[in-house]
Parts: sequence; C-alpha cells; structure tokens
Amino acid sequence: MKSTLAQIENIKNNGYTIDFSRVFDHALENFKKITLYSALIILVFSFIIGIAALGVLGYIYGLENAAKVIEESLKPSKLTLADALISTIGVSFLTALFAPFGAGFFKMADSADKDEEFKVSNMFSYYKAPYFAQLFTATLIITMVNNAIANTLESAGFVLIGVTISIFINFFMYFTVPLIIFGNLKALDAIKGSITLVTKNPLIIFGLFIIGILGSIIGVFACVVGLLFTMVFNTSLIYAAYFGIFSKEQEEDSIDTIGQSDL
Repeated sequence: MKSTLAQIENIKNNGYTIDFSRVFDHALENFKKITLYSALIILVFSFIIGIAALGVLGYIYGLENAAKVIEESLKPSKLTLADALISTIGVSFLTALFAPFGAGFFKMADSADKDEEFKVSNMFSYYKAPYFAQLFTATLIITMVNNAIANTLESAGFVLIGVTISIFINFFMYFTVPLIIFGNLKALDAIKGSITLVTKNPLIIFGLFIIGILGSIIGVFACVVGLLFTMVFNTSLIYAAYFGIFSKEQEEDSIDTIGQSDL
C-alpha cells in the first residue's frame, strides 16, 4: 500500500474522482451514529471550560467584575495594532491547544464508522505523541495566518474582506487534521497535502465545505441545543470526504498491484 504522501503525489499528477452524493450519504449515516454522544460531550466540556474560565477571570478581576469583563469583551470595537497582535497570538495559541480535543471527534467518527467502542477518554487520544505536536503546530500556523490577516483588515476597516479571506483559508485547510491523524503526516506536509486535495477537485469540496458551514449556521439559529447537534456534522463531512478520496486511491493502487503481478 502506498504511503499517504505517495498517494497525494499521485493525486497531484493525475487528480482524483469523488462522488458528492456518496460522501454526503456516508457523512449523514455516520453523523446519526455520533450526534447524541458528541452533543453530550460538547455540553459537558463546554460547561467545565466555562466554569474554569469564569474562575480565572474571577481570580484576576474579582468575581463581581468577571461578568462585566466578559460583556465588554463581546462588544464590537475597532482593534488597535497592539490589540490585534495580542488577539492574534492569544487566540491562535488557545485554538492550537484545543486542536487535539477537536480531532477527537474525527476519532469518534472513525470508531462509529467501524462499529468500534468509543470512550470519553478517546477524546484525548491525540494529546499523545506523535499527534499532539503536529496538530498543535499545524493549527497554530493556520490560525496565526488567519487571525493576522483578519485582524489587520478589521483594524483597517475592511471587515468583510477579512471574513472572506478567513473562509477561503479554512477551505484550503479542509483536510489538514485528517491527514495528520489518519495519514500520519507532519504539520507542513498536511497543510500542503490539504491544498493539493482541495485544488484538484475544488467544486465538489467547496460544495461540501459550504454544506458544513450551513449546517453550523442552522445550529446557531436553533440556539444552543441546535448547535450541539450540528457542530459535529461538519466533522462527519470532512471524514467522509477524506475516506472517499483515499479509499478510492487505495482501491486503484490494489488493482494496479494485481495487474503488475499478473504480468
């Protein structure tokens, strides 16, 4: 069987085919298996993180001022250069720190797809070597670039342009996480590999990307409860798309191997 890098190189040279409806059906079926469990995990850990954050703010600013600090931070305001720099570094670091936890939902999707048992402890599987360093590095790079561009444009008053660029960066990074945890790639190889996979079939991948965004938006409009049940749908889509590509690559590789042995 070819390595993931070898398969990506083959895709770079020859492209690949992917069936939109098959990927969507696969994602939907898998989503049905994990939706309740994932919603419960998100709810519990959001509560724990919320309490911890409130405790930290209470310790720093005083418990009576914590709510006011949170309220002030949520108000829209024009960022200064210093604010943009602090925001970029802080948000990027925190996002990277939680990246292995988010990757745990891919583990959940994979276990459900294979009808394997999934435990809550499996959510932290990717905090171990070699995954943590790669997930942290890839997420830090992507988020730093993303936030730096978005915050700079926001400071200049071009909020809409910043949002648009941010969306397209996330689009091209669509496969970065599964390439690390399933393809065993290093951070930079996963980023470059994701760009290759997206650019070789941009219309179908963009369609899946948009559906994932719309699913999350529907969850937002359905309030907190709806968001709990839709957040992981995007993970299911990415998972199904990833294996839709690489299962096909492995199948063609096996056929080529059989053909060569017959010769």
